[in-house]
Amino acid sequence: MFIRFTPKADDLTFYQVEEAVLNGMILEQYPDTGRGESCLVSGFSENIPIHIVCGWRGDEIAIITVYVPKPPKFRDPWTRGKKK
Repeated sequence: MFIRFTPKADDLTFYQVEEAVLNGMILEQYPDTGRGESCLVSGFSENIPIHIVCGWRGDEIAIITVYVPKPPKFRDPWTRGKKK
């Protein structure tokens, strides 16, 4: 298996993302966003809240995006902020 990991602005490491997804919980499920079924997982690594959007691609899990949830989109790691 080949894994390519390109961190974004939040400067998260592969280890942090792995820890958060393995110990996280599903917050939202998306039946089909055009790329197949996916979900939003909220987990922690080193007391950092991390959100991972991932989905099944055959027998593998594809990580679509990773970010640290922050206001105004999220009030806390589990609760979305108010919509404008």
